[in-house]
Amino acid sequence: MTASDAVPPTGPGDELPAVAPRLRALRRRAGLTLEAAARDAGLSPAHLSRLETGHRQPSLPMLLALARIYGTTVSELLGETVADQDAIVRAADMEPTRAGGWTYLQAGAPGRGMQALRVRVPYGSQGDIVRVHPGEEWLYVLKGRLRLRLGDTVHLLAPGDSAHFDSLTPHRLAAEDHDGVELLFVHTLLQSPTATLCLGPLTGEMP
Repeated sequence: MTASDAVPPTGPGDELPAVAPRLRALRRRAGLTLEAAARDAGLSPAHLSRLETGHRQPSLPMLLALARIYGTTVSELLGETVADQDAIVRAADMEPTRAGGWTYLQAGAPGRGMQALRVRVPYGSQGDIVRVHPGEEWLYVLKGRLRLRLGDTVHLLAPGDSAHFDSLTPHRLAAEDHDGVELLFVHTLLQSPTATLCLGPLTGEMP
């Protein structure tokens, strides 16, 4: 069994992803058999078949590999039809959203497989919350210092530092300094619409 085959199947209550039929159609358009496409993507034929029937959820690395093999883009695999003007997000159009003390500004076009945000984290806000969810995250520290916990390891990031990690790794973010921290933040949430962000408090303070 390959590492990709270890991904849990879609649950009985999940909606089958719309990406599944497009994966099959684009493979056929590229003139590839299931076996040939799976080999080039580093997957087993059985796993690719489950992706094409919606019984498994594709990760971002899988989508990137399949897009390259099929001569297309991840956006096409996801069926996105974003208007040209949506490629640009002006600073004046970034409406702030506040939740749990954090401030989020949408820094990318909506409806894409990746979501880009500008995030402001005040000191002492949500410092006791650990996050675990499917996808990947990338962040870049713009101002202040960030205390990032990944699993059992704590990292202190300064302006110019970045982090890229699997979101299934338990993680939490906190501002190290009283002035807070400002981040560029990109995440992928490629799970089915019924999956939810898992939040839970940790006991004690972040070491």
